Amino acid sequence: MNSVKLTSREVEILNLKATGKNSAQVAESLYISKRTVDFHLANIFDKLQAKNLISALGTAKSLGLI
Repeated sequence: MNSVKLTSREVEILNLKATGKNSAQVAESLYISKRTVDFHLANIFDKLQAKNLISALGTAKSLGLI
């Protein structure tokens, strides 16, 4: 059983990043600031123990989070 919990917003951001959108585009899509997107990404990387987006996406997918 997976003990990593992502918020619905974190999942939403990861899914948008997986489509190739940059942080500014994600922010615009969600009506939030780029800084907020980057804050969520930092939390995602921490929760998934990932050093970059590719690693985070791979881990999230393997855990069934996205």
